[in-house]
Amino acid sequence: MIHSPSQDELVQRAEDARRRIRGRLRETPLEPSPWLSEATGAEVRLKCENLQVTGSFKLRGALNKVLSSPSDTRFVTASTGNHAAAMAHAVGRNTEQLTIFVPKTADPAKVERLVRLGLDVRLEGVDGIEAEAAARAHASANGQSYVSPYNDLDIVAGQATLGLELLEQWPKVEQIYLALGGGGLASGCALAVAPQTRVVACSPAASDVMRASVAAGEILDLPSDPTLSDGTAGGVEAESVTFGLCKALIDDYPVVSEQQIGQALYRTIEEHRSLIEGAAAVPIATLLERGRRLEGQRIAVVLCGANISPSTLRDVLVEHVSP
Repeated sequence: MIHSPSQDELVQRAEDARRRIRGRLRETPLEPSPWLSEATGAEVRLKCENLQVTGSFKLRGALNKVLSSPSDTRFVTASTGNHAAAMAHAVGRNTEQLTIFVPKTADPAKVERLVRLGLDVRLEGVDGIEAEAAARAHASANGQSYVSPYNDLDIVAGQATLGLELLEQWPKVEQIYLALGGGGLASGCALAVAPQTRVVACSPAASDVMRASVAAGEILDLPSDPTLSDGTAGGVEAESVTFGLCKALIDDYPVVSEQQIGQALYRTIEEHRSLIEGAAAVPIATLLERGRRLEGQRIAVVLCGANISPSTLRDVLVEHVSP
């Protein structure tokens, strides 16, 4: 049975996480977007987690996990990049505390950065699910602590601090648009802001396992195609705590195409002169697709990260730049 902790319990965990990690990372800005506001008729502001210390929101959950654990804990995790970088920052110079399993399809530039930090990086599997299974097996065999990128209550509570912070910055926000993936960010933010604020969790059509699973009422084992939103790609672990939370708390599950994601990524860089990764472009693509149907709303968009490889960025710019 999927464990679904009470909302009150997790809200308390989120508030504890906020106190625990305060001062160890940036309170990222919430900036107006004249471009998206004009395109939609809504008041749109961007929550700039792309400016976070490690380049993504993942640092929130990683710091909360490490600071919640005994100081001599040895961690094992699996990640395509952002979660691994966050865990590496959270353990600091104690690199011997952390072993990272990465799928063989991960961005080579992200893997190389982890190796340069002196971390024990192991390539296993063709996607996140297989890397997670290998990491869990290694942790179990060696008496170590496995840390899921999303299927962990301490991680979810850490990500929920983004929602708490956003509400402090903009108490009147009516909707939050963000990328879905395994649901750690989406369920955490929803936990922090529900029911007064709607949460819209957006997915690439090429990899929308959580959306399809919620629609089916059970976690599905579905293939994922390549996507610019590599930070949200892949399956959802069986019995993930985020499944029940997403099912209970997320209000809407839109899906966008790769063409829409690429165009949104290019336009965001062009309009805001700010670097984002593919996952951050997914909710922006959703806003652009919905357009004037959002007129009059107060909407925050979470720019979840900036860790895009130079080769992917080059391809996006070449494909979408105006002649």
